[in-house]
Amino acid sequence: MTSNDSPVLRVAGRPVARYVTRPELPGRLSPRPYLHPVTTLAGTAVTELSPADHAHHLGVGVAVPDVEGHNFWGGRTFVRDRGPTELDNHGAQRHTGFQLRDPDGFVEELRWVAEGRELLRERRTVAATGLTGTAWALDFTFALTNVTREPLSIGSPATNGRPGAAYGGFFWRARKEERPPRVFTADRDGEAEVHGTRADWLALAGSTWTLVFAGATGTTRRDAWFVRAEEYPGVGSSLAVEDRLAVAPGESVVRRVVTVVADGRLGRDEAGVLARKAVIP
Repeated sequence: MTSNDSPVLRVAGRPVARYVTRPELPGRLSPRPYLHPVTTLAGTAVTELSPADHAHHLGVGVAVPDVEGHNFWGGRTFVRDRGPTELDNHGAQRHTGFQLRDPDGFVEELRWVAEGRELLRERRTVAATGLTGTAWALDFTFALTNVTREPLSIGSPATNGRPGAAYGGFFWRARKEERPPRVFTADRDGEAEVHGTRADWLALAGSTWTLVFAGATGTTRRDAWFVRAEEYPGVGSSLAVEDRLAVAPGESVVRRVVTVVADGRLGRDEAGVLARKAVIP
């Protein structure tokens, strides 16, 4: 680890990810902690921060476009019958402190605040683990607890009337290259076939790197994958697809995604083996 604000994760002594806890960002980007850059063991960056196409995409983290109408994703809000709309409704995730910090991971407490009010409290657990000489795994768990006295609900543009846009939850903005990455699961190929489906794992293969995302709990595996490749490369696990996700006072929403970060352009068999090894070492 380096500083309180920017701990660095290491695998076998190699730095593979930098975590920024207190970013200086404008309010419309929904400021929140993030991992960037995340790299392969050979040093290839596989994340982007505030790219020109979506300034509110911040490496790897948790982003939700609708928590009781508050935007914790950044940018415009999708409003039914109006479309994407600039609203003054952005929230922020505030780092409270670390309960644990090691060279290979941490446990963090955060507060999700909007309009001066805390809505959710989060415990985030992140760990980096070596898998092979060319691959490592980022284990990312978040638990969101409703700390208000009223029920909260989590929504997405899809639940607000925009089909196919169920983003919100764990999200990884990947490296953009001249050609879109290949997207595949154990039995599907291509963005159109994979987006919105439920699969134990999903791979994004770039020119010299591959990311393999795996739901590591039964609940996480029941969430649909949000996938973009042609417009920009990004993968998320969707909390609200067909319906809003209700969270009663004191209740928690817990999800765990393990991502294999590999050098090379992996095929289906290699990706599947590494996904299983990462989730069940």
